[in-house]
Amino acid sequence: MKQLVVYMREKRVGVLEQDDNGLLRFRYAPEFLGREDAIPISRMLPLTSDAFEGKRARPFFAGLLPEDEPRQKIAAILGISERNDFAMLEHIGGECAGAISLLPEGASPLPVENRLRWLSEEDLQAIVAELPRRPLLAGEDGLRLSLAGAQDKLPIVMDGDTISLPLGNTPSSHIIKPQPARFPGLVANEILCMQLAKAVGLNVAAVASRSIGGGACIIVERYDRIRNADGSISRLHQEDFCQALGFPPERKYQQEGGPLLRDCVALLREWSTTPVLDIRDFVDGLIFNVLIGNADAHGKNYSLLYDGSRRRLAPFYDLVCTAVWPELSKRLAMNVGKSKNINEVTPDHFRKMAGEADLGWPMVRERMASMCENVHGAIEDHDLERTSVDPLMAGQVASLVAQRSKRMLSYLAKQRQGTR
Repeated sequence: MKQLVVYMREKRVGVLEQDDNGLLRFRYAPEFLGREDAIPISRMLPLTSDAFEGKRARPFFAGLLPEDEPRQKIAAILGISERNDFAMLEHIGGECAGAISLLPEGASPLPVENRLRWLSEEDLQAIVAELPRRPLLAGEDGLRLSLAGAQDKLPIVMDGDTISLPLGNTPSSHIIKPQPARFPGLVANEILCMQLAKAVGLNVAAVASRSIGGGACIIVERYDRIRNADGSISRLHQEDFCQALGFPPERKYQQEGGPLLRDCVALLREWSTTPVLDIRDFVDGLIFNVLIGNADAHGKNYSLLYDGSRRRLAPFYDLVCTAVWPELSKRLAMNVGKSKNINEVTPDHFRKMAGEADLGWPMVRERMASMCENVHGAIEDHDLERTSVDPLMAGQVASLVAQRSKRMLSYLAKQRQGTR
């Protein structure tokens, strides 16, 4: 039996075990259960002395790890099986999303540190060039970094324009994502969509672009980190919707057995401490994703943020107009009503979705009309692509989103006329 100790910030939460058959088992530590400030690390792992085995334990812990090609490369570098969640967490589960860290049993827990490796511009260029071959700098001494997702990325500490690598148990403050060669213009696309979301009132992670070695990168400020008055950084706990609903990362898409939109609404209705506000904001985010043509808004692209006993919908992230690349699938990650195609969604599909999720259609229709008008107005009033690192891509995205919002407004107007 192999064991890893699970920490939330500096608190020993419990133990994750792997038996001889490779199955995971998690159990909370009695001393943690006895704390007045104890909170569950996942909705699927409530505070109890009982053990969570196999399918109950795996979705949360596997959800901390990278996916697809980065995961395959990390496994090859570390000399482990890519399917072995436990072994991967043992090697890279130090700085994860949220406030979770995992250490081998018997290892002394590290206090929160402020140890940094400052990176020169030459260092940055070398690291960005290395990431496609060595995701998350896996195997490098002093680094145990893990982030979910299939895109190359790296947790960093940013202070002004200075970028450093977090060493030991030092929390990161930002994530840097170089533009992948197979998706030219992705940085400009994502930044424009995130800026547009902010302009229409959505709660989004802060983003900026940076050129490193002549290549575009996006830098995202982590919403699950807090910078304290003394400059130190503290972790906030979070989990994505797949983790909270008990879906492993390989089932993040509806067509692969993943969550439905009604599951997401039900999650917020049951688990959020401010469900009315969070359901409203989730609906706004859903409408926005349809308007920008983002077919990839799957269950791992929505999260919950934990602050003590408060559980809220996290800021939106990874907002991208996937429709601008003709070769990408138009299949929605989560169907809207009966619509599976991002280009075919109409108000009727939203009305069907509202019924499935037990939402009031007048409320959803009002949110749709308001979001369409705000998006269209923001594109006209704000020259969002003017300062872009790729004005051509930004202009294409802005034009496409304007067309989509105008078309949805037209659908809504026709629907209102038809009901008179």
